[in-house]
Amino acid sequence: MGLYKQASFKMPETLSLQPKWLGMYSDFIIKNSSAVSQIESALRSLTYIIPGRFRESEIASESLHSGVQVLSLYHDSLLAKSSERLPRSQRPQSSPHNRYTKFWTQKSPTYKRIALILQMIQYTELLWEMAAKRRGEKVRWRIVVILEAVKALCRLLLLRLTNSRPLLSPPLPEREIDPSSLEESSSSMDGMDTPPNERFDETHWTMPRTGLSLPTLPDSSDISNYLLSKVLTADDIKPPKALLHRVTGKGELAECLYILRPVIYALAMQHWSGDRKSWRPWLLGVSIEYGARQLAKADFQERLAGGLRGLTALEREELRKRGWALGWWAMRGAFYENITKSWIHGLTGKLRNKPIVDLLGGIIEDYEFLWDQYYFPTATL
Repeated sequence: MGLYKQASFKMPETLSLQPKWLGMYSDFIIKNSSAVSQIESALRSLTYIIPGRFRESEIASESLHSGVQVLSLYHDSLLAKSSERLPRSQRPQSSPHNRYTKFWTQKSPTYKRIALILQMIQYTELLWEMAAKRRGEKVRWRIVVILEAVKALCRLLLLRLTNSRPLLSPPLPEREIDPSSLEESSSSMDGMDTPPNERFDETHWTMPRTGLSLPTLPDSSDISNYLLSKVLTADDIKPPKALLHRVTGKGELAECLYILRPVIYALAMQHWSGDRKSWRPWLLGVSIEYGARQLAKADFQERLAGGLRGLTALEREELRKRGWALGWWAMRGAFYENITKSWIHGLTGKLRNKPIVDLLGGIIEDYEFLWDQYYFPTATL
């Protein structure tokens, strides 16, 4: 009993240290954000060349990649909070995507939590599949279907929370701030006691009382581009939630079909997993996705003033992303097994034993193993 009381007395002291260490880590990331961004990029690049280099290298590569992605997600939140403390003149002009997603993450904590869960599943889904494959094909396909079902549920909830507005990919704001501006701001705040004449350099001047930096003047040869960057468009003055139109009727049906397509395709692949060259799952999946796209475009054409020309820049960007994503059907299912695989074999065969390009052929061969053995490397949702 005495030991229990002693342990319970010490526990708050242990817990009180956690915010301190988190605060120190946050300060380190903000003050060294440029170096951290470079390290993240280097580690991601490393994951592109690890597959196939040694036994079970795909597990090691994907573990590293997933870890870097999840950690980057945390770093993004730190940098976003830090950028809010910058002077308005130093804050980057947010993209329509970031304005919209930031609005919903700030307005709805539920949206933020669900979007975060969705993003983390996407970052780790291939690792889950690789772990499940060790226990057999049946377990692998069961995990694939469960993950796709959970992601679809998250997207349907986001669709409801945003009042039936189409989903964006990714659902969270992206990192767009220049890390060097955070480092300059942090160093200027640390040097507020420094005499003004010691805090002047060629690029900016730090005001002695506030510690804020005056914006830099553009180069005389680049004034036109500088002025154009300051011009406001119609989308710039719209409220964030007005950047996407609400969908109703056929448009809402199209969005639901788009969200449920990966679940239906995964179930079909699970059902016909014994025949990898069967065209039935592939035709079912591509028909649903293409049909949902055409249905959504028809709804916009009928409902919006000006038809597709009435779309906002953010809607056009998302529609373009989804159009490019259709190209991944060439790397899936029966199309890959019957057509793409032989084409890739022919390409890598031509590159083999040739200087420089042989390295490219080796990387393609290493990734061919992932495309051939796993479901998620070619998943777009």
